[in-house]
Amino acid sequence: MRSSSGRNSSGNNGGSRGGNSGGRGGSSGGRGNHRGAGNNRDDKQGGSGRPKKPRPEERRYDVGSGGTQAGPKSGRGASARGGAKGGPKQGQGNGRGRWAPATSREYDARAEERNRERYAGKPKTNLPKTFPGAEQEGERLQKVLARAGYGSRRACEELVEEARVEVNGEIVLEQGLRVDPEKDEIKVDGLTVATQSYQFFSLNKPAGVVSTMEDTEGRQCLGDYVTNRETRLFHVGRLDTETEGVILLTNHGELAHRLTHPKYGVKKVYLAHIVGPIPRDLGKQLKDGIQLEDGYARADHFRVVEQTGKNYLVEVTLHEGRKHIVRRMLAEAGFPVDKLVRVAFGPITLGDQKSGWLRRLSNTEVGMLMQEVDL
Repeated sequence: MRSSSGRNSSGNNGGSRGGNSGGRGGSSGGRGNHRGAGNNRDDKQGGSGRPKKPRPEERRYDVGSGGTQAGPKSGRGASARGGAKGGPKQGQGNGRGRWAPATSREYDARAEERNRERYAGKPKTNLPKTFPGAEQEGERLQKVLARAGYGSRRACEELVEEARVEVNGEIVLEQGLRVDPEKDEIKVDGLTVATQSYQFFSLNKPAGVVSTMEDTEGRQCLGDYVTNRETRLFHVGRLDTETEGVILLTNHGELAHRLTHPKYGVKKVYLAHIVGPIPRDLGKQLKDGIQLEDGYARADHFRVVEQTGKNYLVEVTLHEGRKHIVRRMLAEAGFPVDKLVRVAFGPITLGDQKSGWLRRLSNTEVGMLMQEVDL
């Protein structure tokens, strides 16, 4: 009895397991049939004649309204843009599928001429200035600085941000200030800005060049170095024909006048080649004053730069500008000059500028020149 009941129970258990597994198999089979049924539906729709919806990856996006998927439509295709051969050109259609005849150039010219005749006698209408700041006068400060050569407008705005710009004695602390270049005094780092269309040049004048802009005798002159300038320039002071060195050219009349006026005492530095031996008190004699035909002439500074045997290279600094002043002083002291070069005019130095070369002064140099004469 026990053995038979055990076999029965095991048999029943086995049957139940089989039934459960069969149920799972059936459910999985149902899922498979459902998927298969979906595929069969797609096949039926395709076979029924109705258009099958394309998958996203198969869709065409280069067609417009009124076209088919077989090719580009007239709204967006390359042919519609005139890119393909035979396609309509831009501007030929009137937007409704019709073609408007093109107007001839002669017709357009006549229409323009009639419009000119119609409005020829009418006064010009001054439109109101509605944009912000239009009612204000003057120019923006950064624009004036940029025109004067201090860099781009953005760079000039940075100068204002760094509190390096002042107008009429007051430091500018905010952007957008409007100024009048004709009246306002503008300075950068304490140096006056030449806001007008002024030009400033330094020429290393060679020996034999006459210190005039034009020479009636046909000799080489300063004007030969600036013949390609649209603005008329003139020289600041003079140099002897045989004297070399720095001479300034500008179109700023007031600055040139002050640089040569004895009141402002702008110093000039000369290097002179003389033959010695020279006494130790030569510098003292020049500083105390040398009697000349037109009065006493005094040097501000004197020193020996170089000595080679009896040949001396001496430096003489003075603020006077009389004719042949250095040559006459040294000749009166007993030492005629063999060669004379002006190496500095105020803050403008000769440096390594070659003989006959013309260079434009920087904004800093112009500012120092103006500061020298209280401009």
